[in-house]
Amino acid sequence: MWDPTTYLRYGDERARPFHDLLARVPTTQPRAVVDLGCGPGTQTTILAERWPGSRVTGIDAAPEMIDRAATLDSPVEFAVADVRHWRPSRDQDVVISNSLLQWVPEHRDLLTRWARELPSGAVLAVQVPGNFDAPSHQALRTVANGSAWRTVLGPLLRDAPVDDSVGYARLLAAEGCAVDAWETSYVHLLAAPADADHPVLSWMEGTALRPVRAALDPTRWADFRRELSVRLVEAYPVQQGQVYFPFRRVFFVARTAARAEESL
Repeated sequence: MWDPTTYLRYGDERARPFHDLLARVPTTQPRAVVDLGCGPGTQTTILAERWPGSRVTGIDAAPEMIDRAATLDSPVEFAVADVRHWRPSRDQDVVISNSLLQWVPEHRDLLTRWARELPSGAVLAVQVPGNFDAPSHQALRTVANGSAWRTVLGPLLRDAPVDDSVGYARLLAAEGCAVDAWETSYVHLLAAPADADHPVLSWMEGTALRPVRAALDPTRWADFRRELSVRLVEAYPVQQGQVYFPFRRVFFVARTAARAEESL
């Protein structure tokens, strides 16, 4: 289960890639816009503000996230759905996916299919985390591979579920798309109060640690969390009351080519 409150602990930092991605979408008057993996919907509402005349939809597989999104005062239509089964409509001019596809092993096949099914000139804008070799994830894999956890957590570990920007540019250019792809490393300055958990541990609880938490009972989760925290303190030392947390992200914006059948 996703916990919207935990996820939004670092809402401003998580929103920065969304804004940077949206800034590179050139569409001015899209007919329909969809946010795949919309989470609690706080960023999806920005799409409705940017394109007030468009039909904007937010889709997420987690009912908890959609329940939170439904409380927002927004014209966006939110729905629970699995992105693997989503198909674009004939007027789907913009597709946004921010921090979702790293959870979908077959996402490269989905991108190829979407590029083929979207109408001429539609824009597919995607951001995925590219930090799976960061000290935080290395620490997670090290602890999870320990003898106490390997049997339960081994199948949940993900080494490198995403490509770099060149890989995605190559994939979508092969489908005839014009592609703008890039990478950015943000350095988040996370406050580290003396009486609170290490901030990188708190960050990971909102995303990467979700499957781990679900697989362990409360006692074992507390033990795992304690062991991981020790490693994170070493990897990300507190300096002047804060932690420097670099986070690499991969972006691409692809515009589909003209379809011969649409010009007839």
